[in-house]
Amino acid sequence: MTKVDLLKRCAYFRELNDEQLKQLSSMAHEEVYEVGGDLTKQGRFEDKIYVIEEGLVGLYLEMGPMSHHIIQSASNYEIVGWGSILEPPHRSTVTAKAIETTKVLSFYGEELKRLCETDPQIGCRVHRAIIAVVTTRLKNAYTQLMGVTIQDYS
Repeated sequence: MTKVDLLKRCAYFRELNDEQLKQLSSMAHEEVYEVGGDLTKQGRFEDKIYVIEEGLVGLYLEMGPMSHHIIQSASNYEIVGWGSILEPPHRSTVTAKAIETTKVLSFYGEELKRLCETDPQIGCRVHRAIIAVVTTRLKNAYTQLMGVTIQDYS
C-alpha cells in the first residue's frame, strides 16, 4: 500500500484532496515497532505523530513507577501522538506501546505544524482531524470511567 493510499484510508485525512495527500505523504516515514516498543512515553517530549498502518497500540496511563493501566487502544488507520503538532510543551499525556508488531507512518510534529501554518487549507483540515481524535478519545474515556457498556444503550 502506498503512503497516499494509507492516508486515504485514515478517516482523519479523508477531507484532503489527492495533491494535499501527496504533499503530506512526502513528509511521512515508515517505521515498525515490535511488541513492547514505545511510540510515546507519558510525560516525555513528544515529537512525532503516527498513523497506524497495521497493528495494535495500547494507550497506557502510568500511575507510578510500578503501576500502569491500559485506558484505550488504537489500531489500523488511527492516529497516535497528536500532541506533537500542538503548542509546546509537547508532553505526552499517555504512553503508547505496541501490543503487537505495528507498522506506522510517522511525521515530525514541527514539520507538519509548519505545513499547516503555510497552507491554511491543509492546516484547517489536519487540525479538525486532531479535534476528532481528541473528541473520540475523551468520549471513550468518559464512557469507560462511568462503567457504561454497549448493553446499557440497548
